Amino acid sequence: MFISQAHAAAEAGPQGGGMQLFIMLGLFAVIFYFMIYRPQSKRVKEHKNLMASMSKGDEVLTGGGLVGKITQIAEENDFIVIALNDNNEVTIKKDFVTAVLPKGTIQSL
Repeated sequence: MFISQAHAAAEAGPQGGGMQLFIMLGLFAVIFYFMIYRPQSKRVKEHKNLMASMSKGDEVLTGGGLVGKITQIAEENDFIVIALNDNNEVTIKKDFVTAVLPKGTIQSL
């Protein structure tokens, strides 16, 4: 009695059809776009604008935590020279600059 009902249910196939699968995939794509792709692309765009707007004399913060003033910019190979104090200068890639600080930040430290 129970075996014949189970056998009949197995032959009927899965319920719901393929349209639900496409709706779920579309929903996941929308969630992926708004929660992962879009914010990351905005961050990359802002960082590119930051690197393009740097100029000599700006005070910057690097990814390693160094704070200094830009003394030289080499446009052809994307390196900058940062003066940490009167005696020390460091050459780094522009990519490692995380923020341009307001004028006078170094003096307040």
